[in-house]
Amino acid sequence: MSEQKYDSYFLMKVDDVASYVQTKLSFFPKNANFECKEIGDGNLNYVFRVKDKNTGKSIIVKQAGTSLRIDKNMHLPVDRGKIESRILGIQKEYTKDLVPEVYLYDTVMCAMIMEDMVKHTMMRTGLTEHKTFPRFAEDISTFLVNSLLLSSDIVKNHKEKKNLVKEFINPDLCEITEDLVFTEPYNDCNNRNKIFPPNLEYVQKNLYEDKKLHLEVAKLKFEFLNNAQSLLHGDLHTGSIFINQNHTFVFDPEFAFYGPMGYDIGNVIANLFFAWCNGDATIDDDEEKDKFCSYILDTIEKSVDLFNDKFDKSFKENVTDRMAKTDQFMEYYHDTILADSAGYTGLELIRRIAGMAKVIDITNIKDEKKRVRAERILITFGKETILDRNKFKNGSDYIKAFKDIVARF
Repeated sequence: MSEQKYDSYFLMKVDDVASYVQTKLSFFPKNANFECKEIGDGNLNYVFRVKDKNTGKSIIVKQAGTSLRIDKNMHLPVDRGKIESRILGIQKEYTKDLVPEVYLYDTVMCAMIMEDMVKHTMMRTGLTEHKTFPRFAEDISTFLVNSLLLSSDIVKNHKEKKNLVKEFINPDLCEITEDLVFTEPYNDCNNRNKIFPPNLEYVQKNLYEDKKLHLEVAKLKFEFLNNAQSLLHGDLHTGSIFINQNHTFVFDPEFAFYGPMGYDIGNVIANLFFAWCNGDATIDDDEEKDKFCSYILDTIEKSVDLFNDKFDKSFKENVTDRMAKTDQFMEYYHDTILADSAGYTGLELIRRIAGMAKVIDITNIKDEKKRVRAERILITFGKETILDRNKFKNGSDYIKAFKDIVARF
């Protein structure tokens, strides 16, 4: 295939992708017998797996489209993958094998060719099938501590960090977050919210009309806008994680920018609670339900507590800023991150119920009464983690508060 075909951008179809890879890389033999499938289920991009049926070798191609798949009227620059490929390289330095390898980013086709995470499954898919992943708490806590703390002013040279802040200005993707997470779930100002009809009145009363909640959300929004604390993944949910029983991959960080650490941490926590609600609503066997839901709560608790332990250890080992070594500063700094994490947990819980972008953990609950209950539990818990965010210091704080709310429904 001639290089000329790829001299100007076009949105590839399945039939184009194998020849594209052969043109750009020498990954496959010349006599490869290709099989290519589109495997992405996200809202922004087109993701393909190219496999040589002769050797079993495979690779992933991710291309940016000109509009969002969730809404063709929402347009983004097609070169947004440049930030994603760059941050994957940085995160790989910090977290080693917890991030896949990027082989190429093509600035013309706006496509990234990367390692295929074989023998792994998307975590959201696995959790909605009620599978358990015993390594996750260990792996995700390591990923969070290393990617967030090591990219902060606590550790990095301040000029180097400021240059990274400039490099990772990501206004178009951040605007999506600012609208869909921090604004629309509390007022539907753009008339795009998708509310499960039996919960319309509940959302109106508990979200749209709660002025105290709006104040706290506004505080968190402007923390998000102005606190260039660490290099964030920016969209760290269970659809951005590939996993198996022994290993975890974090990928898809195209929303990356410098922001508050707690945003990534809160997204992880929230998406595990979605999995709990799915298991609670859809597993019929009581013993199986208890086993899965207990695993989820145990994983949440371990993830938070392991993060805390590893954060303090890494801070002491890696801190370079002289003033950050001041007595009790680590405790102060850590506490602000924990409060942010709780607040952003609540924002993610609420926006997936009352906003535009849903999660299958909840939408796949077929029983109307059970879905109503799940959504109300999540809204109520989300409000508590926002309004009382300073009380969530460790994993057991989340579990106790959540169980108390579940008991009310």
